[in-house]
Amino acid sequence: MTSLVFVLALVLFSAMDARGFSDTLARLETDRPAFASAMTSFTRGTRQYLVVSTVFGAVVAVIDTVFLWFVGVPGAILWGLLAFITNYIPNIGFLIGLVPPAILALLEGGWGMFVLVVVVYSVVNLVIQSVIQPKLVGDTVGLSAVVTVLSLVVWSLLRGGIGAVLAVPLTLLVKALLVDVDPDSRWLGGLLGDRRALTTAEPS
Repeated sequence: MTSLVFVLALVLFSAMDARGFSDTLARLETDRPAFASAMTSFTRGTRQYLVVSTVFGAVVAVIDTVFLWFVGVPGAILWGLLAFITNYIPNIGFLIGLVPPAILALLEGGWGMFVLVVVVYSVVNLVIQSVIQPKLVGDTVGLSAVVTVLSLVVWSLLRGGIGAVLAVPLTLLVKALLVDVDPDSRWLGGLLGDRRALTTAEPS
């Protein structure tokens, strides 16, 4: 809960500073065009990532909530909210959101309900969170699946739960500052999964 409040506060303050940041980038386009371009790409990619994750998280949360309510698992709305929040955690967020309702299903209805909850959650995750969403997120932010998993591991070790939730935006920031900001290093973006970098690096 503390991590969630911190993230919400960070988003609020970022929204408040967004206008000033855009004005600063506009002024830097003349003196530091590469830096301005890299940071613009970072803000655009982060915004698109958050939009995609929020939309798919809401879809998953609604499906999970309705299903849990239908089969009689206590606290369906709470676990739907948990599914929505953990959707921002790449790859393993589904498992975190599955554990509490699965345990309650076991205690409430036995092994049959437990298996049913695991199967339905797995199907929803496979279709939405493991097939459709990663494809859109990867195309949006320019990070391969391997880089996304590694970013999750690294930022989780460094910052715990906050690092897990912000793994992709933080990786995009590092990429913008270390790769995108230098025209001679942008080819490295192709190794990270950014197809645009490969296109840019092709000789004219």
